[in-house]
Amino acid sequence: MSVTDLPRRSRRRSRSLVAAAVALALLLALGGWWWIHRDDDTDAVRRLGQQIAMDLRAGTVPDGLRVDDRDAAQEHLDAVLAGMGRLRPSVTVGAVEVPDGGDTGTVHLDLTWTVHEGKAPWRYSSTVPVRRSGDSWTGDWAATVLAPELGEGEVLRATRVTPERGEVLGDGGETIVTRRPVVRVGIDRGQVPAAQAGSSARQLAEAADVTVAPFVTAVESAGDKAFVEAIVLRADAKELERVRRAVPGIAGARLVDGSMDLPPSSGFASAVLGRVGPATAEIISADPQVRAGDVVGLSGLQATHDKELRGTSGFVVEAVAEDGTARDLHRLDAVDGTPLRTTLSINHQTAAEDALADVPKAGAVVAIRPSDGHVLALASAKGGSGQPTATLGQYAPGSTFKPVTALAQLRAGATPGTQLQCPPTITVDGREFKNYDDYPSGRNGAMTLKDAIATSCNTALIGARDRLPADGISSAAAALGMTQTPTLGVPAAMGQVPARPTGTDLAATSIGQGEVVATPLSMATVMASIVAEDRVTPVLLPGATTAPAKGGAPITAGEAGQLREMLRAVVTDGSATFLGDNPGGPVIAKTGTAEYGSASPPRTHAWMIVAQDDLAVAVFVEDGSGGASVAGSIADRYLGLVRR
Repeated sequence: MSVTDLPRRSRRRSRSLVAAAVALALLLALGGWWWIHRDDDTDAVRRLGQQIAMDLRAGTVPDGLRVDDRDAAQEHLDAVLAGMGRLRPSVTVGAVEVPDGGDTGTVHLDLTWTVHEGKAPWRYSSTVPVRRSGDSWTGDWAATVLAPELGEGEVLRATRVTPERGEVLGDGGETIVTRRPVVRVGIDRGQVPAAQAGSSARQLAEAADVTVAPFVTAVESAGDKAFVEAIVLRADAKELERVRRAVPGIAGARLVDGSMDLPPSSGFASAVLGRVGPATAEIISADPQVRAGDVVGLSGLQATHDKELRGTSGFVVEAVAEDGTARDLHRLDAVDGTPLRTTLSINHQTAAEDALADVPKAGAVVAIRPSDGHVLALASAKGGSGQPTATLGQYAPGSTFKPVTALAQLRAGATPGTQLQCPPTITVDGREFKNYDDYPSGRNGAMTLKDAIATSCNTALIGARDRLPADGISSAAAALGMTQTPTLGVPAAMGQVPARPTGTDLAATSIGQGEVVATPLSMATVMASIVAEDRVTPVLLPGATTAPAKGGAPITAGEAGQLREMLRAVVTDGSATFLGDNPGGPVIAKTGTAEYGSASPPRTHAWMIVAQDDLAVAVFVEDGSGGASVAGSIADRYLGLVRR
């Protein structure tokens, strides 16, 4: 049956169904076209966003954005970015918005600037309005695409925020190293013609007493506007006046006021504190937090504790207007360095260095406060060519070692009154030992242990050696802290004593010769232990962990009292009577003249250990002719200076 054969109502219903089906098909076709073209628009806008992101990462005006004069726009963008150095942002495309059937849209960009490696970056978002342009999409370029907060005529500038370096503190919290005024002496290449630069450099080098050739080379090879530094002088340096007089007559020479982290005087505890200065290439490559031009610790405590002293730098990104005014866009504050506390005393260290001022060879003064072991002075003479003699100079201690031998005798049953014999010479296994050259002949013969220490009779102590157990002397040295492992926080050594010497080795050990070696630090520790009536561990950094001394029973109060009695006799009736008039409490001491080498007569080093009240001191002078005359005079001068 055909349609025409259907009833009229049925035919109408069929036509309606057909029309509905056609409409639905048309709607589906149009919807599919719309969805397809809607996806095409979104993809096209996203591709535009990705092109914008890629170009911004490269520092170029995006190709997909319209601009009247692309060269001028790029020149402006270069100016905006100039203050950021070589930094460029990481840019990614976020959301892309294209309204249904519309001809406009929005690209959202996420920008990240890693201004300083290892620090929180600067993050923000930017939006780019876009519009359909024929078969493609575009937008308009403006610097706000890169940084929405930029105002008209403003450019970006990233600046490192340098922290304040931590101070180095001393005994009682007194400030040792802090910012002090300096004057930078140099040649300003912008103020002198290139042809004359070398001549100016030579004149300034001679006036400032710096090596001429390297400075001339540095000035001649510097840029046309560079300031080439010849030397940095303290504002109160005596030689600065000579330089000031010379500068006006030297083309391009300049004096620039500044400040540096410095101790109270030039050379103050330099072997211990070290120095600061511009970071070397090696330091920069080893530490990503350090940049060229940073001031870091280069030696001593300044180097070993550089990270806490240096602090952590920050940065600021600014919008800078044409008139130079700036406002912050993003800031990460610096964290200032942490002060480093030491036990050094400005008074004691200065007195020690003054007392050593005329020593032509290696020498040292070490001062310890027995009650807490704090090291008050670690001074090394300039004659030691910068070597830390106070902490690393190891030499035979000679007769300053006799308190150790005396303690061994006490522990073997002797008392200060025990009778000994002091002959002019004594022979052990075919080797002859004698007293020092100026030993008074009237003091030979029978004497007490106390007298033997007071007069420093070698033969008496050597003759009593057989009373000692095999490890008697080494155990006594350990009891007084002489052979412990130092934990000062700076390179240091203590003493070495044969464990169980015999024969001539035992004889030499008894008088601080042979294989016995000591540092000024170790001998000051011996005297500090006698005063403290306990084994002292020297401390330089009170906040650091200090390993307790090991080996042997520490000295007791009774033993310490007997040793002080004997060492007091050195001042009242022995080789250090010149110390008897020092103001303050009773002085105890022991002089020492240590022989070394094979020359005849033998060469000698001069030693002295001394204590008064809560202060123990060791003095050493290389190639000194006598403990009392050379080291003793330095000790006497030092005590006088610290008591002023």
